[in-house]
Amino acid sequence: MREWADFSVEERGGRVTVSITGPLVVSGIGLLDPQLRDYSESVQFVDISGATSVDTVGAWIVHRFAEEHGAEIVGASEVAEVLLEAVEESASTAAIIPPRPYIFGRVTEHVGKKVVEFLAGLRKNIGFLGALLIAFGSVMLHPRRFRMKALVRQMELVGVSSLPIIGLMSFLIGIVIAQQGAVQLQQFGAETLTVNLVGRITLRELGVLMTAIMVAGRSGSAFAAQIGTMQLTEEIDAMRTIGVSPMEALVIPRILAAVIMMPLLGFYASVVAIIGGAVIGDVMLGIPFLTFLARVQEVVPMYDFYVGMLKAPVFGLIIALSGCYQGMQVKGNAEEVGLRTTMAVVQAIFMVIVLDAFFAVFFTELGWG
Repeated sequence: MREWADFSVEERGGRVTVSITGPLVVSGIGLLDPQLRDYSESVQFVDISGATSVDTVGAWIVHRFAEEHGAEIVGASEVAEVLLEAVEESASTAAIIPPRPYIFGRVTEHVGKKVVEFLAGLRKNIGFLGALLIAFGSVMLHPRRFRMKALVRQMELVGVSSLPIIGLMSFLIGIVIAQQGAVQLQQFGAETLTVNLVGRITLRELGVLMTAIMVAGRSGSAFAAQIGTMQLTEEIDAMRTIGVSPMEALVIPRILAAVIMMPLLGFYASVVAIIGGAVIGDVMLGIPFLTFLARVQEVVPMYDFYVGMLKAPVFGLIIALSGCYQGMQVKGNAEEVGLRTTMAVVQAIFMVIVLDAFFAVFFTELGWG
């Protein structure tokens, strides 16, 4: 049965003594601690001669009680004396919860930190881009150092392996666009314009944009995780030691693979989305499947296709740059790999959407609206 510490109060000659008995250890002070906290009478002495054992927690509770009441501790054993001295030396008057600064100071400090972090990140990104350009120049001067097998492998991972998921996503997006568009256009008796809606929005915008988001979540995260793990296990340092450039061996194949495969994946996604729209057109609107596809050729201007294909390699470059850069920044521990992978995906998707908005305005000014 567990033994608990207890205390009693004695008064002799106008002096009050609190006598503590039992084990002054962490497992035996559960009842004593709140009782001592609630005790508010004056005390001159704290007698712990009746304590059967003492540890640091027990010594701290006794010391705190004596300090609060200005009492003297008596009856301490040699072990208790050592612990009380150690507790007294480490005692602090600092607040357990530090005072919170005013909101203006907090907001200013937070904004300042974010600005400094942004500028530091911008400088590192520019440095990474410069190192990449140097590596590209070196490979062009020495073509035999280019790793073709690595490029083909990354093209397979980025492109071929993602065909099923991108195809399914695009097919469903085409169905949703056609169904929702038909419902709205039927109110004006213009449901035949669903063909225009599906064809133009998939070839010009959603086909490439949704593919970029999917590639960022799938391949961009993989780039960051793979390179980050190699950074963590010091494989990249080992490559530098034996004279192999990590930029040439790891970064360039991934960037080229993303740049090459993004237009192909974007075109594939657009075609599958149009097929999904044609299925809904056949089922809901009574437009024959082949007629829907033939109508797309008539109503969709060729520059919509050009716009989508021009954006695709830029999106691929942004995704690969973000993934590889964040992977190269991994330091410290395994948790950093997860954080950098998340940052790579968020950064890539954000930049893709920003650039897509820029391209929309740019091509509209060119008359390709």
